[in-house]
Amino acid sequence: MLTQFVTILIIVAVIGCILYGRRLIKTEKVDAVFGNPERSKGGTHWVIVGTSAILMLWLYYSWDIAKGFYPKSANELCQVAKINESLLGLKYQFPIEEREFKSTSIIKIENKNLLKIANEIKGSPDLNDQQKSILVSYIDRTSKLIPFLTSEELMEMDTKIKLKEMTEEIKLLSFNFKKKDYPYETDGQKTERQKLIDAQGGWGITTIDSGSGSIENTIEIPTAPQTNKGLKFHAAAEQLRLINDKFFKLKNHNPQFKSSIKQLKDDIKTYRIGLDDSEEIASDYAKNIVKIARRIEFASIYPPNALNEMQAAIIEFDELQKKEQGGLRLIDILLFPAGTIVASGPTCSEQGSGRWLPKPSDTFNKFILMSKPSVGYKNIPLLWIEMVDVSKMIGFLLPDWIADILPGEYPVHTKDGIVKENFKSNVFKVVTGDFKLFKVPVPYGHIWDSFLRVFLGLVFGIIIGVPLGLFMGLNRFAKGFFDPLIELYRPVPPLAWAPLIISVLGIDNTGKIFLLFMVSLSIMIISARAGASGTQLSKIHAAHSLGASKKQILRYVIFPNSLPEILTGIRVAVGMCWGTLVAAEFLAGTTGIGFVENVAKKYFQYEVIWITIFIMGMLGLLFDVTLRKLIDRYIPWRGKG
Repeated sequence: MLTQFVTILIIVAVIGCILYGRRLIKTEKVDAVFGNPERSKGGTHWVIVGTSAILMLWLYYSWDIAKGFYPKSANELCQVAKINESLLGLKYQFPIEEREFKSTSIIKIENKNLLKIANEIKGSPDLNDQQKSILVSYIDRTSKLIPFLTSEELMEMDTKIKLKEMTEEIKLLSFNFKKKDYPYETDGQKTERQKLIDAQGGWGITTIDSGSGSIENTIEIPTAPQTNKGLKFHAAAEQLRLINDKFFKLKNHNPQFKSSIKQLKDDIKTYRIGLDDSEEIASDYAKNIVKIARRIEFASIYPPNALNEMQAAIIEFDELQKKEQGGLRLIDILLFPAGTIVASGPTCSEQGSGRWLPKPSDTFNKFILMSKPSVGYKNIPLLWIEMVDVSKMIGFLLPDWIADILPGEYPVHTKDGIVKENFKSNVFKVVTGDFKLFKVPVPYGHIWDSFLRVFLGLVFGIIIGVPLGLFMGLNRFAKGFFDPLIELYRPVPPLAWAPLIISVLGIDNTGKIFLLFMVSLSIMIISARAGASGTQLSKIHAAHSLGASKKQILRYVIFPNSLPEILTGIRVAVGMCWGTLVAAEFLAGTTGIGFVENVAKKYFQYEVIWITIFIMGMLGLLFDVTLRKLIDRYIPWRGKG
């Protein structure tokens, strides 16, 4: 329902925005020629069109539109897929899916294999003449097995009758398949099927395994037929599966063939037993000849025209079932781009774009589930608030040694088992947070952990990098001293540092924040240095002429002039930090967006992977938009000389 509404809303929005845009063009300023920035203003409607186009593409290629407008189409295509799966084995025996009979292909391949081995044996310097003669005779006997299977005269009556029965079964299936009431279903069967339908849920439904704290997919496609059309295909698929099993169990073996192949295998076995260790090559050749004989034995090889009637019956049913699909085929072609629903044993699954491009509706539902603090991901919510006692924060901030340096001793318990607190022990409780105070809300969760790591790494990089960069931009010694160090570690990819830093500082926040600090530090130093060294000399001379001191020049001339470069550096550093953080959380971590994506990757949870991508994109966009607003508000001179 939601997908249908969104789809219609997108179509309306796109049409409306295009019409609005065309009307706006007519009121465009006449002097706004090409290259005039005025032409790029007021384009919100084009942003809506672009965003809608992306969302529409996603809805279409993820098959969410198919799910929204034809929710039972997946179940019906699943039943069709069951028929295709049952037919596939039979169709491969005939020039339907292939260009020739399977029997013909097998005969060509095995004759080629026999000829190849024969040539190898004849030209082998490791075999004597006697061995060659014996092995070639085995090859001749193996090749003579095939005519026993392809001879119409030698074909047993029992085999002919069974093939005839299977052909009649397929014809009867075609006859019944045309009937509207096929298959006849009793009230009891109908009730049982309805129970299955209720239990299996809908297409793409998800459930929560709250015991393990993880979100797991249920069956991808509901398999029990939900509609009468689906039931018809399901019943036919079941019958075809039985025919398919019977066909492949049937072997066209006649007494002559059985006798010949048994004698051949016995002779080769006796021959191999008689060989000593120095005749290993001859033994291997004999072994390979037996393998070919066995492949011929278990293959479905029949006389050229023995299966013609069955082939016609299969083609007739195949055409009939395609015709019976009707509009479903059109839905499959138009709304299931780059793939379809396929059956594999008792289950059905999506194969194609819908497999890796999750449906927006499923992704949204899973995001809602993961946002619930009672569900989360691996027992941790994406972002939530927990009430934390202020005493814990005080204990975290204050060092324990404050209590240690106070005069006096910590209290000792009395013989009655009582501990009488004193001033020193009370101070110790304060510095360790072992007391009760009021509680304040504190955010926590995967998103918060990642955000905090990026924020702290960036802040430390700014605090140290900006002053150092300004210093290097103004002082010859600082530039010469620090430049080699910065230029030495800056080109090294952050991921190259990650294993070393995480190994030394651990997998917790310390290692990750330090890694992000290293990433942002070099960027901030270079940005600040470029800003300081790029200050126009005329401004500095003007400040000097007005009697400004060095501190005033730095405060009112150089620093403001460097701010645009510094803020641009921060924008670049944010992107670099996000990229590095995800990689670091991939390598080691128990929380964070990168950790969530890493776990989701292992279990092919495409919806979760896309959620992490969106979250990272939205957080990065939030950082960037905030900085752009700050630049516009507090640095209005940017780009104006």
